[in-house]
Amino acid sequence: MGYELEYKQKLVSADEAVKVIKSGDWVDYATAGLFPSLCDAALAKRKDELEDVKVRGIIIWDPIQILEADPEGEHFTYNSFHMIGSERKYCDKGLCYFIPMLYRNLPVYYRKNLEVNVAICGVTPMDKDGYFSFSCYGSHGRAVLDVADYIILEVNETLPRTFGIENKVHISEVNAIVEGPHTPFAGVPDFPASDVDLAIAKQVIERMSDGACVQLGVGAMPDVIGTMIAEESDLKNLGVHSELMVNSHYKMYKAGKLTNLNKSGEFKGKSVYGVGYGNWDMYHWIEDNPTCINTPMDYVNNPRVIAEIDNFVSINNCIGVNIYGEISSESAGHRHISGTGGQLDFVTGAYDCPNGTSFVCFSSTFTDKKGQVHSRITPGFNGDIVTVPRSQTHHLVTEYGTVCLAGNATWERAEKIISIAHPDFRDDLIKSAEEYGIWRRSNKR
Repeated sequence: MGYELEYKQKLVSADEAVKVIKSGDWVDYATAGLFPSLCDAALAKRKDELEDVKVRGIIIWDPIQILEADPEGEHFTYNSFHMIGSERKYCDKGLCYFIPMLYRNLPVYYRKNLEVNVAICGVTPMDKDGYFSFSCYGSHGRAVLDVADYIILEVNETLPRTFGIENKVHISEVNAIVEGPHTPFAGVPDFPASDVDLAIAKQVIERMSDGACVQLGVGAMPDVIGTMIAEESDLKNLGVHSELMVNSHYKMYKAGKLTNLNKSGEFKGKSVYGVGYGNWDMYHWIEDNPTCINTPMDYVNNPRVIAEIDNFVSINNCIGVNIYGEISSESAGHRHISGTGGQLDFVTGAYDCPNGTSFVCFSSTFTDKKGQVHSRITPGFNGDIVTVPRSQTHHLVTEYGTVCLAGNATWERAEKIISIAHPDFRDDLIKSAEEYGIWRRSNKR
């Protein structure tokens, strides 16, 4: 039977496809741009027929119709492995629950522990060999389909097709196919750089060298640093091995600084990433580009893999740090903001690399909605989730300096961390350190 005939036999409407979902089922919605908007809307229409349907997703930027249709959460329970702005709003309303994870382990969670009754995944159109691609969102998608009882593919004609490992599914594995119009993703814009961002970026770049392989985390700070590397530094012969492929990686390529030639093995000359997260210039660059390889997270985020890459540099940001060196990158108090993602994966891998390093960057202060200025460096945490334990914190960077905490005693950590706090908050932080018994009498003031 030819693939086109099999395709036609499995092609159904979104309304027909989601009829397979029953009360009590676990449903998976895939990653980011693979969000199945047509099937989501169809499932929302079945609200009154269903109860206790649990849905998993990650980095979903579209409105989630099952939640819009069920504002009391009586029929659907949505769970996210990593929240961005739209999911955070649902969380604030009590409609979204966070799933703690290490991103490198996410494929393994599915293969060893998680139940998937129905997987609904966005894909590129089928190729001549009967394969659909996960586009630039491989992440853990293959693992989800490997364990799913029933697979629905939603063909999204706007997705770029990419080269990768474990980023395809064959029509023979699929139970149903859905087609329909999709709005192209608006893209992640460039982030404007503040003076604080530039001061931090300068410090990071001064500590890098030619041939570095660069991982950039999500958010404004890593993107600004990456842009400065591309446009204002003298660094050259750079590489990419990163959970996210972002706009500034493309800028490094465009500036002629991205070669990946300092790598060894099968990915010499190739950029490796788990999820594409940028604007359409970046998407067009990675589309059908054999030098950009999309891999699952249990490869790209694996600390053992990272540690084998020469001159590895990990650059991430955070929400806050306490004077013990614990890093919080996912919550503000008990309010959930984002997720662990791959930050701990890359902090660990970079430190294990013989000439690698990691930088967690943050502004020393932030201003709340009432105009009050707060320090991001605090004595301790009040409900904030610890993303990186103090035992694994390497370099911290603010506009006031860079400190290395590896192997440091508590009094050394306190002194160093307070030295990069905003001057207006240092005296109070010292008082707390004294109270906690981690401030030596001979410490600097």
